[in-house]
Amino acid sequence: MRKILLLLFLTITPALFAQLPRDLLTSTERVSTFDEYDGSIYMKSRYKESSVIDERAGTFDAKLKYNVFSDGLEYTQGDKLFQVIKSPTVHARIDGDYFYYCDFKSQRGLQRDGYYVLVELNDKYRIYKKFTLQVKEPIKNSLTQTGGSGELRMITTYYLEEAGVIMELPMNKKDMLAAFSDKEVELKEYLKKEKIRLKKEEDLIRLVARYNALKSSENSPSQSLLSTRRN
Repeated sequence: MRKILLLLFLTITPALFAQLPRDLLTSTERVSTFDEYDGSIYMKSRYKESSVIDERAGTFDAKLKYNVFSDGLEYTQGDKLFQVIKSPTVHARIDGDYFYYCDFKSQRGLQRDGYYVLVELNDKYRIYKKFTLQVKEPIKNSLTQTGGSGELRMITTYYLEEAGVIMELPMNKKDMLAAFSDKEVELKEYLKKEKIRLKKEEDLIRLVARYNALKSSENSPSQSLLSTRRN
């Protein structure tokens, strides 16, 4: 799957791996709010060899790291800090993860902009994952003014996307079967037979693929994966 995605990136690059131009960057400031907290605001602590893909200009070399708190792809030049501009036409590959800035909407029509990492590409649907930061504030004893430090934890949430609309994919079987209730019986049997573990990314992909196959076998003119109402 990742090899296919890499080929897709390379097919839109007239000039491969030039230096990252200034017009793809915007100045930013270092976030120091959480310096004393356990954990990190970054997906990974070090800058990684990366590729920035501008659909109109080509592919550029850069060392990037993803700031989960600000939802930004950070880049340094000397002592200056930048972020790659947030645009649906500018993507990045960091250490095997493909980051897309997407203008998605929820099933209720709420805007859900931000960076999503492409996990699975299908003719009909895509699966993305998004990283968010869970912040646990430090607790201080009012008498001694001492207490534990704050904590940062990165949360990974998976989404099923179809035509720009996304639905969060639950990580437990009960909620997943409820989300795909029109095929609950078949999927319950599949989960048991294949020993699917939803917290395992590969298994989650397999389950959605199975659901897609079940929907595709219907005679109904509408086979949207995001429509699960029973007939």
